[in-house]
Amino acid sequence: MQDKLIRKILIDWYRKNQRDLPWRKSLDPYAIWVSEAMLQQTQVNTVIPYFNRFLRQFPDIHTLAAADQESVLKAWEGMGYYARARNLHRAAGAIVDHHQGKIPSSFTQLKKLPGVGDYIAAAVASIAFQKPCPVVDGNVKRVLSRFFLVDTPVNDTSAHKVFYQHAKRFVDIHGKDHQGIFNQAIMELGALICRPRNTDCIRCPVVFRCRAYKQNLIHQFPVRHKKRKPPEYQVSAAVLRKNGKILITRRKPEGHLGGLWEFPGGKVRENETPEQACVREIKEEVNLDISVDTFLTCIKHVYTHFKIKMDIFNCTYVSGDLKLNGPVDYRWVSADELKLFPFPGADRKFMHLIRD
Repeated sequence: MQDKLIRKILIDWYRKNQRDLPWRKSLDPYAIWVSEAMLQQTQVNTVIPYFNRFLRQFPDIHTLAAADQESVLKAWEGMGYYARARNLHRAAGAIVDHHQGKIPSSFTQLKKLPGVGDYIAAAVASIAFQKPCPVVDGNVKRVLSRFFLVDTPVNDTSAHKVFYQHAKRFVDIHGKDHQGIFNQAIMELGALICRPRNTDCIRCPVVFRCRAYKQNLIHQFPVRHKKRKPPEYQVSAAVLRKNGKILITRRKPEGHLGGLWEFPGGKVRENETPEQACVREIKEEVNLDISVDTFLTCIKHVYTHFKIKMDIFNCTYVSGDLKLNGPVDYRWVSADELKLFPFPGADRKFMHLIRD
């Protein structure tokens, strides 16, 4: 009975207090799916302009499926975690080829699509199709951990199963209120009220049931494993010119930063200077001999599991026939043409310094 009451209170609170977000203006499964893919690793305020631009460029599943991967990555450029864009593109193709262009409505069928895990499958099934599927994301874990004093670390491998069981308590298969509304309500509570820091318990509509609040333990939950300090790698990259054009190479379509373009280069080895690494990497990657002319800049960039310190050099082609060893494609382009290609965040940090 208490769980049903909590469910009703949260739904009522959400209907009065929800943020005005573009993906909430429609029950179009495609728009909901795109928004959930973007929101997985990116904050709401960042996602909003990307979401609007993405839907203008790819307004439906058929348009997205027919697009080339590079244009999809370019539309995604700047949000990071590019596997999301590649999987979205691949899944669109699968939906057109195997589902007559209609996004599946069931959790099970959605999970079979490329890149669709438990969270996105549950979110799309519940919000777009009103299926009784609980969602478990970071906001939900935080709310539930405080609500029920769940001591399982939220970043533990077993966390999803543990929090899923708690979330299931609020599923009402036969109720009048759709599960999708409740899912959005509990996620909104985590985003607006039950925040990681600066919680607003006084305004929480269900604080009377929160065990962490009653025991003054709010700031001890959720429990989290301490992260190891990420390693930092020193790398070099070349702005390599030949006949007034600059060389860029494209990464393999899979893996970290797959399908993106970059300035050739790589890790600096032990007992090797950044300039020496630059010369060696260009020889190994594209079979060209170069001269390092001037230092352009040094940038730092943080990825999920590691950091890099990158030295960038202005270089000139000396000799050799270009042969790819690692990259899958290359272009000689002008500085102005660089903006046409999707690049990783690290490369975009210094591209404004490059001139013809």
